[in-house]
Amino acid sequence: MSPAALPTLSIPVGVVVERRKAASPWVDFVWRGIAVLPDEPATTPWTVLREQDDATLFYAGSAAIELYPSETARYRDNLASGNPSLWTVLSPSEGVWPYAVAAVTADPAEGEGFTEAGDNLVEAVPMPEALLEAIEKFVAEHHVEREFVKRKRRRADPEALARREPEGGQE
Repeated sequence: MSPAALPTLSIPVGVVVERRKAASPWVDFVWRGIAVLPDEPATTPWTVLREQDDATLFYAGSAAIELYPSETARYRDNLASGNPSLWTVLSPSEGVWPYAVAAVTADPAEGEGFTEAGDNLVEAVPMPEALLEAIEKFVAEHHVEREFVKRKRRRADPEALARREPEGGQE
């Protein structure tokens, strides 16, 4: 792996998940990520944090937000959106619990990319203040404004699709 592909900053976080009773004959519960904790707690994954009426909150596990200098424009756009978010990704699991924490990202495009698998649960959750400050600092230190260069199309070669005689002169 090239050094440019390695993250410059990795921030450990915890993920809080909600399990809510479903109003459906096909599934018993609806799961979704609802919060990111700004540090990795010393709690075992899938610890119940709170139970209320038809919902239960769990500490689902930890992940790391990995920040790359090449993606600072996306982080900056996320921070400037007025509603800075983190994307939590839960992947199906064969274990005791139906999902496992797969990732947490501050990059909106990466968050969207995780939805392509189809069976991942991806949720945008509010970014905690401590993480907001850390990401702002990272962007300030590493962002380099890059000029957008629009590529020009090459003109089509009209002879490229022309009918040609087969080699040898016979058909």
